[in-house]
Amino acid sequence: MASEAMTARGFATSVGRWIDTYAPQLDEAPAPRLRINPDHWAGGIGDALRTGDWIAYFSHAVEDEDWRDVLALWWPRLLPGIAAGSTHAVIRTGHAVRALRSHDTPARRAELARGLAYWAAGWRTAPGSGPRTGTATPAAALDLVPRLDGGPGSMRTYFARLAEDPRWWTAAGSLRTATEPQDAARLLDELVHSAVGFYAANGRGIMLVHAATAPNAIARVLPVLPERLWAPSVNAAWTASAAVVANYAPAVPRPLTPDPAPHGPNAAAEVFARTVEHGDEHVIKLADTAWDVHQATGDPAALAAVMTALAAVPGKD
Repeated sequence: MASEAMTARGFATSVGRWIDTYAPQLDEAPAPRLRINPDHWAGGIGDALRTGDWIAYFSHAVEDEDWRDVLALWWPRLLPGIAAGSTHAVIRTGHAVRALRSHDTPARRAELARGLAYWAAGWRTAPGSGPRTGTATPAAALDLVPRLDGGPGSMRTYFARLAEDPRWWTAAGSLRTATEPQDAARLLDELVHSAVGFYAANGRGIMLVHAATAPNAIARVLPVLPERLWAPSVNAAWTASAAVVANYAPAVPRPLTPDPAPHGPNAAAEVFARTVEHGDEHVIKLADTAWDVHQATGDPAALAAVMTALAAVPGKD
């Protein structure tokens, strides 16, 4: 994901050095055990023990069919389980799709297959993902989200706590509903913008960056999906972003005093270069998303969010 972001942003020459540092953290991909039956796939969904089976299934699927057709078929099946891997799976899928939209290669199809496979194997729903009747903007809706302030526990534990909190159900239903596909795309862009700004004001660590990077991953996939899937995609993006905020935002904002962001026409590239030097993959992905927001809106809070992350997250040697 981070290497794709570096390549997309013109820092391909830094990828090799970054991979040398990151590679020791990786495990071998699990081997397949049983074949995924495409007519009875639901039995393997959300089963981490079948990760290798899902990798084999999607690897063959993207070799035999147009990857866009595979994505259109599986996107609505996977979307309710967007919390898979604390949203890492959908983020990985989004990076793979951006790469494929730029240039279709076997390696990029393989990366899409892995993103979809880890999503299928880790499929997990978050509470509050049903229909909404709210009218709030993304910024106002994020402000309504209760803060659990992290603590020990798994995503299953966090979601159980959310399900018991009436404030969560109020917040989860508060975001306005998109009225048509283009409105859904605009609403998704607003959510990404607001989540980046939220990190600038509240960021203290790694996991909160997913409140912005997960919906932005969906925004990158939206153009290759049938328009009937756009509104459900925004609903899922909102639920994921709000759940990340609930689980990882500090109960009381504790702002840092990061270095000021640079200004000028190359400011986003300068900030991104600092994240490449810093080396943390989450910070690099946040900078990638913030670049999108800054380019679209000119909002200085987008680059300030990255400076906050640089101050909050330890760098990689």
